[in-house]
Amino acid sequence: MSEKIPLLIDTDPGVDDALALLMAFNSDAHEVVGLTIAAGNVGLAHTVRNALKLREVAGCGHVPVFAGCGGPLVHAPREDAAHVHGRDGFGDVGYPDPSGRAEAEHAALAILRLSHEHAGRLLLVALGPLTNLALALRLDPTLPQRVARLVVMGGAVTAHGNITPVAEFNVGFDPEAAHVVLSGFPKYDLADWEATLAHGFHHREVEKWLAAPSPRAAFYDAISRQTRLWSEDRRGQYWHSADSLAMAWALEPDGAVEMAERPLAVETGFGLARGLTAVDWNRQTGAADNARILLRYDQARFEARVQAALAAA
Repeated sequence: MSEKIPLLIDTDPGVDDALALLMAFNSDAHEVVGLTIAAGNVGLAHTVRNALKLREVAGCGHVPVFAGCGGPLVHAPREDAAHVHGRDGFGDVGYPDPSGRAEAEHAALAILRLSHEHAGRLLLVALGPLTNLALALRLDPTLPQRVARLVVMGGAVTAHGNITPVAEFNVGFDPEAAHVVLSGFPKYDLADWEATLAHGFHHREVEKWLAAPSPRAAFYDAISRQTRLWSEDRRGQYWHSADSLAMAWALEPDGAVEMAERPLAVETGFGLARGLTAVDWNRQTGAADNARILLRYDQARFEARVQAALAAA
């Protein structure tokens, strides 16, 4: 068997991040070399605690957790997603304190160090606001040269946003950071909010998956219940997990059925378009194609990975 692919995950654990992390921990082809944590879905103290809990639930206590930025690079944060994920990001179920603690090293510095340790092989998956990654890139603009592949969950490529009329949450939370990263990496893979909406899970099917006799499924059932009820009330019969779609594509890239490569830029102004991911679909600007955008992913493969991660022993 070939050597495992080193996987570094930058994340802000809420509920959908948690599912993506369980998928990553369950992959035989990848080795999770670190979790770098930012504020986003909820505040940094909660997202760090949630990351520590997830690695414990997954039996992966050896994976280091690095606390990072507690807010956006420049401006005050906008509203978080506690109304969806719970005040603690994990459904306010009151889970026991996790064992272990975060490392002393800042997340941005850990990203740079691990990019050197795994130069040319590192798979970097960004599931939250891009603040940590932007800071790392400002400290060392050569970072992209050492990353084999960057997969980003973010954006709304035809401007159907979920935090404003045009902006998706991760980009809208810190547009300046998104601008730094998505202009600083010459190539990256983007799984956006609109792809997420095209790859939903039927609520009744999810309930069957979560009934599996597995500690992971039981824990995820508990922490996701509030989010799933919120989703069914507002979005209908399908539940959408953005970060797990990005992770499925990261772990199994040949599951992508349709993609498009186009130039993409982030709007950082303060009007209605703040946080917009502007895709030059007609290539009118002459800019280089920097974003490989996921349009369709094999739904059966996606669901199989989610089920396997939840029922893992």
